[in-house]
Amino acid sequence: MTDTAFAPGTDGSHRAVSPGPERGRSATTLLCGQDYVADAAAAIGRARSRVRLTTLTIARDGATERMIEALIAAARRGVDVAVSADVFTFADVAGSVLGPATPTPRRRSAVELTQELEAAGVRMTWLGSPRGLLWRGRTHTKLTVVDDVAWSFGGVNLDAPGVRNVDYMVRVEDARTADALAGLHDRITQEGFSRAASTSVDVAAGRLLIDGGRPGDSAIYRAAVAWAARAERVLHVSQYCPTGPLGRLLAARGDLWFNAPHRASPANGALIASSMLATGHRSRYRRRRYLHAKALVFTMPDGLRVALTGSHNFVAAGVRLGTREIALETHDPTLIDQIESFHRTEVAQKREPAHASALRSTPHSHERMGPHSLVKAP
Repeated sequence: MTDTAFAPGTDGSHRAVSPGPERGRSATTLLCGQDYVADAAAAIGRARSRVRLTTLTIARDGATERMIEALIAAARRGVDVAVSADVFTFADVAGSVLGPATPTPRRRSAVELTQELEAAGVRMTWLGSPRGLLWRGRTHTKLTVVDDVAWSFGGVNLDAPGVRNVDYMVRVEDARTADALAGLHDRITQEGFSRAASTSVDVAAGRLLIDGGRPGDSAIYRAAVAWAARAERVLHVSQYCPTGPLGRLLAARGDLWFNAPHRASPANGALIASSMLATGHRSRYRRRRYLHAKALVFTMPDGLRVALTGSHNFVAAGVRLGTREIALETHDPTLIDQIESFHRTEVAQKREPAHASALRSTPHSHERMGPHSLVKAP
């Protein structure tokens, strides 16, 4: 097995340094939020043919300025650039009741960003409806594709709180994976309010699992339950306490890391607390920075390791709400080593680093406004 090192990231945390591709395997590199944005922005600056980007939330701010500018510059020089983001970016309770005409600062900022991108030639699509239940039918998928390189299989949203969370994205240097993710972006933008069945696609790093947003249908959650039933032990990392059949399986074999209720927003804190009460689970996570990474590492009785990493939070109620999600199921020891190293250095440490106060995102950032995260976690 190839050793994997962790090197300092631009935010003072650490990022995995991939030793490079092996025969028959894509090159995968786990990047913390700020390194992901910097890496993807630099790649967009060199893009020749295509850029695709899907996210739950997007904003132009200090954390994302470079990426937004790179998107605009790429479109102006003739690259095919398409961006899709969920209306959760600017939706709120007032808007869900009174309608999209309700003026809010977030809505005005979204309109300005849309106008700026479209004026440069970017095709911008807002996904979902701001009306009705705020957490139903969201697109929680995160992916960026630049030519034949992709960043996905993590939870980083494109705004300052999302970039600063304890989270990561996985860079994959593989044309087939990039094609699959670019195609997924395009299908999502064409589906409108319809939802597709969950599916899977074989790629170089493993199996790409896609939840199309149909309530009750999650290939990712089904895979998590199936692997947990066979595993001797399971490393669980998520912003939420696991529930449903997966939560019951993890009671005896899970090493659980999720946010304490008082570190989350009031709505999410209540969700975590009620889930802990219902399941009896306790979390080992002690840091102040909000944990937003999502991964399961299953260790089988014979020592085989399998990982699920992506946008899904592994909460059963989200399956019922219906959410688009993405995950990678992988046996690749190089990538699994990076996930476990991220857990040791970014999740399991007991003390905050000296720079933590500057990096810590507030417990009321927009993606943590309420149980739409159930949607992220079938």
